[in-house]
Amino acid sequence: MNRLTEEEKNGLYKAISNRRDIRTFRKDPVPSEKLTMILAAAHHAPSVGFMQPWNFILVQDDELKQELADCADKERRALAIHYEGTGRESTFLDLKIQGIKEAPVTICVTCDPTRGGDHVLGRNSIPETDTMSVSCAIQNMWLAAYAEDLAMGWVSFYKKADVRRFLDIPPHIDPVALLSVGYTDHYPDRPLLELYKWREREDLQELIYRDRWGIKPSGKK
Repeated sequence: MNRLTEEEKNGLYKAISNRRDIRTFRKDPVPSEKLTMILAAAHHAPSVGFMQPWNFILVQDDELKQELADCADKERRALAIHYEGTGRESTFLDLKIQGIKEAPVTICVTCDPTRGGDHVLGRNSIPETDTMSVSCAIQNMWLAAYAEDLAMGWVSFYKKADVRRFLDIPPHIDPVALLSVGYTDHYPDRPLLELYKWREREDLQELIYRDRWGIKPSGKK
């Protein structure tokens, strides 16, 4: 095992703590070598049964980006109905949900549940582990983007059928995430939803149990 130096460890924890979900981008192109590093980081993520269920569609065509942005905005307006009368509707509508049109590239990360054949070690017991594996790849991409001085935003407002249609994705492939990547002039020191007072970060100590659910490390329930 190659041990990390103190400086390398500090850099890792800094990236984990400072990574942000960004919605505002500059038009500057992302150098191809930086995209390669981000995709390589994703491809080195752990995956159950080493199935590596991911694919990556690099969307740079302006017309396609517009279609994806429209599909995200349609879903945003539909979801706003759920906040009517709650006092949160105006806050929700003020949130910038996606920066697909601004970002020079959006990466559609997909999951292929057939990768590896009928029997994938570990997945047969817990089928969702293929999507969990893709999530590990996405986290690696986010940390690599931060390391490369790039911003990344996860667009999660869309109908999967729309994305499949726009990007010619086969029916059995799951479009897990749209990740917009680029440079930004607005990198907040806290998560955007925390800044908007939508939610606060949970107290870690309240989330830790010992041995069984509900038992605190102190032994108290």
